[in-house]
Amino acid sequence: MEDDRLNSPSSSAVALEVLGHQLQFCQDPNSKHLGTTVWDASMVFVKFLERNCRKGRFSIAKLKGKRVIELGAGCGLAGFGMALLGCDVVSTDQIEVLPLLMRNVERNTSRIMQANPDSASFGSIEVGELDWGNQDHIKAVDPPFEYIIGTDIVYAEHLLEPLLQTIFALSGPRSTILLGYEIRSTTVHKQMMDMWKSNFEVKTIPKRKMDDKYQHANIQLFIMSLKETRSRGAENGTLVCTQRASECCEDAESKHGSDGDDESREESTDFGDKKVVDGKEIVETEVGKLNDWESRRLGSQAARLLRDVKIAT
Repeated sequence: MEDDRLNSPSSSAVALEVLGHQLQFCQDPNSKHLGTTVWDASMVFVKFLERNCRKGRFSIAKLKGKRVIELGAGCGLAGFGMALLGCDVVSTDQIEVLPLLMRNVERNTSRIMQANPDSASFGSIEVGELDWGNQDHIKAVDPPFEYIIGTDIVYAEHLLEPLLQTIFALSGPRSTILLGYEIRSTTVHKQMMDMWKSNFEVKTIPKRKMDDKYQHANIQLFIMSLKETRSRGAENGTLVCTQRASECCEDAESKHGSDGDDESREESTDFGDKKVVDGKEIVETEVGKLNDWESRRLGSQAARLLRDVKIAT
């Protein structure tokens, strides 16, 4: 994971236009905490929200006033995207990350209020500490939440079980879980998918539903809901039927197995000519024609290729 910091721009801030607002998120890629970097899955996530905000379940009309909690918020981009759609968001992370997260929330909220003082579409966003599995932290944020979101929060096997238990503790019978995730380890990916499918109705958002530019074959977005058996006991023991994930994603593709074929192998980048060598994607592009997103993706690709390289001294 340390090498993946090559995925970060040299600047200490990432600028991104979302829903007509010019946002800026400070980051510290050189810190010892992975949460201080703006990862690409969060950008794919907010641009997906932007593309689908005019109608359907991700429209401002449907999301206004919904309670949202963001897990592993890091720099806070994904949660801020939900706030722009009218949600009341609690962005959470470990205590070491909170100063940077709070700074980003305050700075971008101020930007929006100054530019649109009468903006009725913006919801609210606050910051809180939440270590996964910590019952005091979970109680403090006052569950349940209608939406539980997270981007690039799964990167090691030991995080899977605490994350699962935390999601359960934060969920109500009708909660929807939205996760954005970049595949870096096939082992962790398989374990994650097996765990999700054992406990949730899982739907992968097809690439055609994402922003035309902000997408990549290795970055997936999932919509999940609790299985009926997990909803029993709610409301005085009455079975409460959850809204199926298939209803959450209109015209979505059929579910794919834990090996991530079909949707996850669909290449949707709009630059260069793709080649695959020893199972790794190689992109050829013309010098001087890269935009910021393309540069980030090539940096991420370089990090993966260099991960196994050892330099003799």
